[in-house]
Amino acid sequence: MKTKTLKKNKVNVVTLGCSKNIFDSEVMMAQLKANAFDVEHESMEDDASIVIINTCGFIDNAKQESIDTIIRYADAKAEGLVDKVYVTGCLSERYKDDLEKEIPEVDAFFGTRDLPRLLKTLKADYKHELVGERLLTTPNHYAYFKIAEGCDRPCSFCAIPIMRGKHVSTPIEDLVVQAKNLAAKGVKELMLIAQDLTYYGLDIYKKRALSDLIKRLSDIEGIEWIRLHYAFPSGFPMDVLDVMNERSNVCKYLDMPLQHGSTKILQAMRRGITREKTEELVAQIRAKVPGIALRTTLIAGYPGETAADFQEMYDFVERSRFDRLGIFTYSHEENTHAYEFKDDVSAKTKKKRADLIMDLQSGISHELNQLKIGNSYKVLFDRVEGDYFIGRTEFDSPEVDNEVLVKKTADNYIRLGDFSTVKITSADHYDLYGDLIL
Repeated sequence: MKTKTLKKNKVNVVTLGCSKNIFDSEVMMAQLKANAFDVEHESMEDDASIVIINTCGFIDNAKQESIDTIIRYADAKAEGLVDKVYVTGCLSERYKDDLEKEIPEVDAFFGTRDLPRLLKTLKADYKHELVGERLLTTPNHYAYFKIAEGCDRPCSFCAIPIMRGKHVSTPIEDLVVQAKNLAAKGVKELMLIAQDLTYYGLDIYKKRALSDLIKRLSDIEGIEWIRLHYAFPSGFPMDVLDVMNERSNVCKYLDMPLQHGSTKILQAMRRGITREKTEELVAQIRAKVPGIALRTTLIAGYPGETAADFQEMYDFVERSRFDRLGIFTYSHEENTHAYEFKDDVSAKTKKKRADLIMDLQSGISHELNQLKIGNSYKVLFDRVEGDYFIGRTEFDSPEVDNEVLVKKTADNYIRLGDFSTVKITSADHYDLYGDLIL
């Protein structure tokens, strides 16, 4: 029995997973708003008649979170608290038939490229003139900026090509128009995302064109920071680093998932690179862009990973001293190349190895942060929390990296979305503390 009045034309969009899903939800929300729907993102009110869940299907934990969320809203529908529940995104793309059988309460399931069909189900039109338009779910001063869809890489552990298809670059001219629209709305920071940034342009320009794109974006008035996420190490286009040096609004920051530090495991993963070549690349990048912040991601417990292989990765991390690092435990994914192998590293061992890497990285991060004390940095402020204004330097991306905390006082006023100069006075493992000087 219904206990509250639902707003018939209200849609609550719930997003799970990565920044690419956030981008997709923002595009969907713009289309819904243009069709006169009242749209909210992850509403706390629970008064929408329609819920659309944009799911993640990447690894076990993400899949489970998506399933739990679907069940939560399916139960809400059964209780009369929601009229319609729709599911889209990666999990739905990958497991649509199974999900339809297991959770029949969901009104319809859609894949990653089914936005027009989803809109049609809601008796809405797909408005082609809105291509590139989004309703931002992030703070107004920064936006994730997807430059390509899908992936052509053959990585053995990854199901992304199954869910997202082949690599398709968005033309430079279209991206420039999108970026100008975002800048006009007050966006100051673009975080370039794709499954593989460095492949950008090969499909439509027959060459790696990431550096050309960054130049065009950096010319746009109002864009003060451009940040690069998800670069692939094999065949890395070094001309991107020239642009990073030449353009002051291109952050000295690179997110490059390396996945492992053992040549044997990298070859099994079909990454197209050895540990030796990886270390050489990291050294070249740091030599070419002094002070660059390197973020990477690793996987612990890939099939066949021995104690010696793990030690090789541990030693690699210890030598490399990455500025930022995250690590996943290996997830055995159906229809991937690695699924043919036995998942022979126990869950307990995977977690222990991941924890050892993160303990090592925590110490490295603490040491690197101590070196920042006494230095001054340009900081973009994202939010207020408790007694602190919280922001980031050019070396940090939202949600995943270090933050700069400035205590609120009667003397300082910081407007969110503004840049200020902060002198660092103290630091711990993942946070910097400082005083406003400009």
